[in-house]
Amino acid sequence: MRYLADLTPLRRSADFRRLWCGNTVSWMGQQMTALAVSLQVYAITGSTFSVGLVGLFSLVPLIAAGLYGGAVADTVDRRALGLVSASGAALLSVVLAAAALAGLQQVWLLYAVVALQSVCFAMSTPARSSMIPKLLPREQLPAANALSSLTANLGLMGGPMLGGAVVGLWGFQAAYLIDVAAFSASLYAMWRLPSMRPEPAAVTGPAGAAGASAERRPQGRASVRGGLRFLVTRPNLRITFLADLAAMVLAQPRALFPAVAGLWYGGDTKTVGLLVAAPAVGAVLGGLFSGWLGRIHRHGLAVLLSVAGWGTAVTVFGLTRNLWLGLLFLALAGCADSISAVFRTTMLQAATPDDMRGRLQGVFIVVVAGGPRLGDFLAGSAADLASPSWAVVGGGLACVAAIVFIAAQWRNFARYDARSPQP
Repeated sequence: MRYLADLTPLRRSADFRRLWCGNTVSWMGQQMTALAVSLQVYAITGSTFSVGLVGLFSLVPLIAAGLYGGAVADTVDRRALGLVSASGAALLSVVLAAAALAGLQQVWLLYAVVALQSVCFAMSTPARSSMIPKLLPREQLPAANALSSLTANLGLMGGPMLGGAVVGLWGFQAAYLIDVAAFSASLYAMWRLPSMRPEPAAVTGPAGAAGASAERRPQGRASVRGGLRFLVTRPNLRITFLADLAAMVLAQPRALFPAVAGLWYGGDTKTVGLLVAAPAVGAVLGGLFSGWLGRIHRHGLAVLLSVAGWGTAVTVFGLTRNLWLGLLFLALAGCADSISAVFRTTMLQAATPDDMRGRLQGVFIVVVAGGPRLGDFLAGSAADLASPSWAVVGGGLACVAAIVFIAAQWRNFARYDARSPQP
């Protein structure tokens, strides 16, 4: 039982419990909608290129609005921002359901709704993430982030399967209406929260450091530039982003799964599905058996080891030609990535002043959304220039080499102690 997911945050905080349950239900609904939109676009156009554009219309607004959403979250009441953005996303699902019920066959409408939903997501996520450190004590943040990671990965696994079943049985409008109902859980959870205005920034005292007697500066308009300037000057936080980029850009084999399924394993689309699902299965297992994470205090060292574990597992995956062994190492990579995400998120929440949390969560969104896409491009290009084997193995080794360089260049990062978080 010591190794199963730590449920202490759910037991100790009713606000966090409602927020976690609401996010779990609404995230499942959002993943159902994401699949339903792709299926509807293909039903209208019969074009896989048109389906691919759904991802583009989702990604570009998410990256563009991510930084701005973080700045807004550092200026206004985060509870109110979460309510408004979640209400907007729910209303957009109503639009999708109404269009499907009316028999409208307009692809541009689907693209527009997807883009606006990404904007709502980019506005709400920094606000929701910035609330967690104000609901729980610092020592419970790893457990809380492990539970959030479990929610995310379960949604990515179960949402599309449930969405496909619902669309097959009752049509596109049913999936969209279920998504609308699912949003009510998230809205209720945020409605029950107290006001979540950002704390004013501390003014540095005469000694050059903010102490117990430091004055508090009134909160004004938060700037994206100010958040980026803060990140650049804080090595521990900056390295968490560099480590994630090393994993997602250098060692992201996802784009090569269709090719390696046939070339390495003699498989078909079912094999591709297994390859895609394996990292998610590993991430879910990592969340289910995350109880030990709360007993780790050297979070910087844990990030370095888990990202190096991702790169190593990807490297071995590129060397094996046995399908089940390959799936095992992809699952291990997914597990390592989930562990890295827990500690990186915890460091971001614990070591960042409250008036900066929204903006750094906005940067986090941009890195998480953009890094894997850039990795897909790099892996695909390397495979065309050499071979899929060279692309996967070389990417994994490059990831490990990058982590070794980071550890040698910034040695204090490995000494980061969660009991005394320093940005």
